[in-house]
Amino acid sequence: MKQRILVADDDESGRSGLAALLTVWGYEVQEALDGKDALERAPGFRPSVVIADMVMPVLDGIGLLKALGTAVPDAAVILLTAHGSIETAVSAMREGAYDYLTKPVDPRRLRVLVEKAVEKVQVNREVTVLRRQLRETRGLGPLLGVSPAMQDVYRLIEAAAPSPAPVLVLGETGTGKELAARTIHQLSPRAKGPFVAVNCSAIPETLLESELFGHEKGAFTGAVTRRPGYFELADGGTIFLDEIAEMSPSLQAKYLRVLQDGQVRRIGGHDEVQVDVRVVAATNRDVVKAVQEGVFREDLYYRVNVLTIPLPPLRRRPEDIPVLVDAFMAEFNEKYARQARGMDDRALALLTEHAWPGNVRELRNVIERAVVSCEGGLITPDCLPLAPLGAVPAERANVVVLPVGTSLDDGERELILRTLQSVNNNKTRAAEILGTTPKTLHNKARRWRELQSDARRV
Repeated sequence: MKQRILVADDDESGRSGLAALLTVWGYEVQEALDGKDALERAPGFRPSVVIADMVMPVLDGIGLLKALGTAVPDAAVILLTAHGSIETAVSAMREGAYDYLTKPVDPRRLRVLVEKAVEKVQVNREVTVLRRQLRETRGLGPLLGVSPAMQDVYRLIEAAAPSPAPVLVLGETGTGKELAARTIHQLSPRAKGPFVAVNCSAIPETLLESELFGHEKGAFTGAVTRRPGYFELADGGTIFLDEIAEMSPSLQAKYLRVLQDGQVRRIGGHDEVQVDVRVVAATNRDVVKAVQEGVFREDLYYRVNVLTIPLPPLRRRPEDIPVLVDAFMAEFNEKYARQARGMDDRALALLTEHAWPGNVRELRNVIERAVVSCEGGLITPDCLPLAPLGAVPAERANVVVLPVGTSLDDGERELILRTLQSVNNNKTRAAEILGTTPKTLHNKARRWRELQSDARRV
């Protein structure tokens, strides 16, 4: 299929000449009378390259460039400029333009530039397709899962990654909040920069400020040298602040200033240090409730809540268990030089019915122990130490909390599983509570196992 190029210029002779030349070279070309016309044509035409004049009425080249970022984000934009406007064109490249050409256009340079732009767009589109295929069969980056709930997470991560805005990752302990943060970093323009992870709940309150912001020599007893903090170490990259709600209110105020001004002041210092850091924060707490209780600053909540990514607990995505099991078995087979070749259906059924209060982290630990301790090549129920692990934490024992955005199927599954757990898997009693029949519960459980089996075959 011919590559498509959209030419936008209010000068008819220049526009027609470029279009004719590009057509001779084998491209499919559409002409736009100005920037506004180009913006209207772009979504339907889906060009690989847009060649636009810098100076046009209504919508100029810069305005068109910014608007195309939403309309056709994968298109390469080449701007045309007079000699006196080269500085403006260079600044446009900082806004995302692929390159620029000066008028009158040199046909040889135009051809080379268009070929390179088309090649780049093709590669980017292929990468996008491959990434989509991979996430539908395995996951995204270090995150694993093929369930609809995880597909929603992947879409949010891919949308958030290019932006410098703060991200708040929500989820229970063990759902993979740090992996989500690493994935955002890996897909962002900062991927070559540092990724610094800080567990705010694991550092004593008296040391956390020094760890985050650094200190000057002599700032306190034991400060024998100047020491940069984690924010300075993450300059040019991403800092991940896990369990952010565990910060004291006074430290939250200092953190808020970093978010607003991009500046840190070391303990004992007088000068501000400018840092360029993308912040991804995470918590397993109900942040809104923490704000209401005065534990979490309201102004900080609104600042970090620009982009929110909720991670579903493992019990709400049991169809991901086969994918996770296979990945963990391969990991631990290699780590411990074992030969576990798979898991029988009974063992897999036990994993599906387990409550997983520790989520993916708990599953990983269970598989690690099974691979190490199981003597045969096939993991059986006897290899799974699940008996004491199926209890639901007391604070969640009689409450089902469903985040906004939970599908009806996921919500129904969560309600049924939690009800079964509350009555020790007595389907007759659970059916009475739910106002249905044991046969209905049995059929639903069988359907979930079939979905799980399909995911395993993938």
